[in-house]
Amino acid sequence: MSDRYELFLTCPKGLEGLLLEEASNLGLEEAREHTSAIRGMATMETAYRLCLWSRLANRVLLVLKRFSVQDAETLYEGVLEVDWFEHLQPAGSLAVEFSGHGSGIDNTHFGALKVKDAIVDKLRQADGTRPSIDKLNPDLRIHLRLDRGEAILSLDLSGHSLHQRGYRLQQGAAPLKENLAAAVLIRAGWPRIAAEGGALADPMCGVGTFLVEAAMIAADIAPNLTREQWGFSNWLGHVPALWKKLHAEAKQREAEGLAKPPLWIRGYEADPRLIQPARNNIDRAGLSHWIKVYQGEVATFEPRPDQNQKGLVICNPPYGERLGDEASLLYLYQNLGERLRQACMGWEAAVFTGAPDLGKRMGIRSHKQYAFWNGALPCKLLLIKVQPEQFVTGERRTPEQREREREQAEAAKAPLEPQERQYNKNGNPLKPAPAPAPVVEQARLSEGGQMFANRLQKNLKQLGKWARREGVECYRLYDADMPEYALAIDLYEDWVHVQEYAAPKSIDPEKAQARLFDALAAIPQALNVDKSKVIIKRRERQAGTKQYQRQATQGQFMEVNEGGAKLLVNLTDYLDTGLFLDHRPLRLRIQREAAGKRFLNLYCYTATATVHAAKGGARSTTSVDLSKTYLDWARRNLSLNGFSDKNKLEQGDVMTWLAEDRGEYELIFIDPPTFSNSKRMEGVFDVQRDHVQLLDLAMARLAPGGVLYFSNNFRKFLLDEGLATRYAVEEISASTLDPDFARNPKIHRAWRLTSRG
Repeated sequence: MSDRYELFLTCPKGLEGLLLEEASNLGLEEAREHTSAIRGMATMETAYRLCLWSRLANRVLLVLKRFSVQDAETLYEGVLEVDWFEHLQPAGSLAVEFSGHGSGIDNTHFGALKVKDAIVDKLRQADGTRPSIDKLNPDLRIHLRLDRGEAILSLDLSGHSLHQRGYRLQQGAAPLKENLAAAVLIRAGWPRIAAEGGALADPMCGVGTFLVEAAMIAADIAPNLTREQWGFSNWLGHVPALWKKLHAEAKQREAEGLAKPPLWIRGYEADPRLIQPARNNIDRAGLSHWIKVYQGEVATFEPRPDQNQKGLVICNPPYGERLGDEASLLYLYQNLGERLRQACMGWEAAVFTGAPDLGKRMGIRSHKQYAFWNGALPCKLLLIKVQPEQFVTGERRTPEQREREREQAEAAKAPLEPQERQYNKNGNPLKPAPAPAPVVEQARLSEGGQMFANRLQKNLKQLGKWARREGVECYRLYDADMPEYALAIDLYEDWVHVQEYAAPKSIDPEKAQARLFDALAAIPQALNVDKSKVIIKRRERQAGTKQYQRQATQGQFMEVNEGGAKLLVNLTDYLDTGLFLDHRPLRLRIQREAAGKRFLNLYCYTATATVHAAKGGARSTTSVDLSKTYLDWARRNLSLNGFSDKNKLEQGDVMTWLAEDRGEYELIFIDPPTFSNSKRMEGVFDVQRDHVQLLDLAMARLAPGGVLYFSNNFRKFLLDEGLATRYAVEEISASTLDPDFARNPKIHRAWRLTSRG
């Protein structure tokens, strides 16, 4: 066999240049770049060194032969000509990987089969002994690449991909591969910073991949030092003595590196479920005395190394898979930018992001950007020098100014003395205006963002007076008042619930995204609320039961008050919150009229109207809905107010339930969905098509002198004129809209129905 070999080193797309530099430094000669790979010439010692020390490669392939291929037969013959007795025992095992196509071979499985057949036929013994196939841990892993009629037949020296270092047995939802993390660290200048004794902090460390890779670089630890099984371990061309020498040298370098005083390397993670997995990974890497991990939010992140030490802040923020998802990450990026400006002056920062537009919202400029690929996702690495000249924010404040502002904010939070309290007309104490949050160095708003902020402040001034006067805690502040900012913004006490209406297809998605980000940036500043209390969702046309599907799993409920009733809302987990704010006047009307009556609530959702009826003294209530989730929520709402007896909750399809029910009710409320389907019901409910049948069934259950309230939010809905010939029908839509929905009279339509005569 030759003393020099042709090698191919594969890598993730975008790492070719870095890998070329690394491999050249490790001894690869005549190196050249290819797509997701490099090639060059090397001795066996260099090939082993590349396997051991490459932080960036996926595989090290040793080329056994190149030959031209015209068809499947010439492929077979070319592989057969290799002296496989130099590489594998006849009773050994192998795996074959085939890539590329052409020369009549368009199926990779077929190509791999032809390669396997040639190797097996070459090694088959007279007694029938032949190599077996083992795809997981073969003695030999063979790779053949077919490209424009040329076959490149290689032996995989690495075995399993080199990015699998062995320390990361536990990982988060979207892990960064180890070699990609190492590449990001190298591009960010970490080897230089580490050599100077600098620190490293990751404010969103997940399971600690950046931290471990950084410590391995700083401590001069070969990334694959602990690997026991290699692609060359059972290769007949393997030179054990040479490998043992290189491995011993790497062990010595590791011992010397770990004997040095450890650098300050810290990770912070908001999700408590990832803290222990991160620590376990660090322990497996043998670096627990170098790396510490703590639980903490990005908004409170503040690295504190000794002696005013500077270094690198590096992170890989979560990605939004869709536009609406990206919007929910805006505040995360803004918080990151604020913490860099306030707590990391003089540091360097590297933000690896799949959403570069969000990176622009950090309020700090990057001085350099690099393109990467994380799998199939294009990403950018933003390199930042945390210096005032890089900031794109408002006027900077001195520490003394910030301290005065904090003191003023704390003073504003002091509770009012009893004699200072004010009361609304119902005798309930008015809530004082929310105290201003401590002022931070916020990014400047764009011209459009400032216009949007001005509108929010104008609405807050007008509607806030009404809400305090009427004792309303939850109300709609903004509903696409400015068409280019298509959002619905609701206030739930000191929380802000934002729903983005999906832009029409005719609107440029990039422009729509920019406007959305401008608006979201304006909300905390205009309303003087912390970003952590702004919940963002995307609202699109909902089909079937999609509107009821879970969006998240935080399970955080908060209690709000409406007309003396306590109601539970969940701002995070579902598209709707559990409380339709536009029906507030109807619920209060029901409360006023319910005394002594039997109340029926159809399509009850979370039974907020039922709570009001019970609060108003209803003799009994019955609430019907198809969803067990919402009936459980309804049960909690009733229990919260002390109501349990005489309040029935029925699970079922409303139309079917009405057809079977024989009860009588003096007060009925119906607020059906526009469309609904479920495995529990037959067919599909369409409010326009089916409302006549629905109302006829419900009116049959209405007691003499009773009242039925019917409402729905289908914008194109037309009430069937024939209903007025059978019942007394009065449209009451205008009287069921409070000032917060008066700007949008199409939010719903409502009617009052009674029996004739």
